[in-house]
Amino acid sequence: MEESRKGVLGHLNMLEMEANNFELKQQELRQRGREEELNATLQALLTKRDQLKVEIKANTSLQKMRTLLDRTDVPYERNEDVDDLEDGSDNSQLLLMMARHTQLKDLLHAHHLIGGYDVLQTRKGKGVCVSLATAYEGVYLETYNLEIDLGSNLRICRHNIPPFIPLERLVTQGNMQTDIRDFLDTLSQYLNAYAGRKQQLHLTKEIHSSVQVAESNALCTILVLMFTTPGEKAEATLCTLQYADHTQRLPTRVNIESEDTALVSSPQWKKNQALLLGTPLHTALVTMKKNGSIA
Repeated sequence: MEESRKGVLGHLNMLEMEANNFELKQQELRQRGREEELNATLQALLTKRDQLKVEIKANTSLQKMRTLLDRTDVPYERNEDVDDLEDGSDNSQLLLMMARHTQLKDLLHAHHLIGGYDVLQTRKGKGVCVSLATAYEGVYLETYNLEIDLGSNLRICRHNIPPFIPLERLVTQGNMQTDIRDFLDTLSQYLNAYAGRKQQLHLTKEIHSSVQVAESNALCTILVLMFTTPGEKAEATLCTLQYADHTQRLPTRVNIESEDTALVSSPQWKKNQALLLGTPLHTALVTMKKNGSIA
């Protein structure tokens, strides 16, 4: 009986030892699995860290562009930080393409902010050159340039704006420091209006040989024309056009003078006067020639 009891106790002790060994093996397996999981997580984090380092290097120049854009509304050009990525690897090429795409988006955004004017970096980012193109009736004419110093206060350091354009007054009144787009828009109005008046005068001389330009000023805000009226007794008629608003291409006042007072006060010449006030000069003269008012 006692031997049977010892056999049962021995069997129980063996089962307990096996259970303890199994638990130890399970703990060891769980610990090993945890270590492998931690090692995998560590490797993933190290890989992510290396990738972030490359991305930070790629985006350093873009951050500079955005900072400059926020401060001055002017895009920053590509610099050496982006050029350093061109090492030929697939990852670098992808990052370079991403950087260029972001740079183009920033340039387009800046282009929109300042009204579509062309901007070039000068003096290694210390200044920008803004180009203002003029056009009339779909034809591009002169292009004017402003080099702006990007110091604590924006300052025009060089330009080729005609001297009769009130640039200094526009800088003061146009609030260039706080709204450069408004300043550029106003300046562009002056330049395009001047270019339009000048082009109208050029087309008048080119198309209408019977019309003589007796007088004109540099800004083309005062034009004195001499017409020849058709008929048996051809008479000269003076027409003075005044442009009081220098941001417009049409005159604000038209004065007709002739020795024939009846001609000046006739309904036809009243219509001609209104035509000259509301229609570009060279176009109005075509109409006047067709209706027989001028030779």
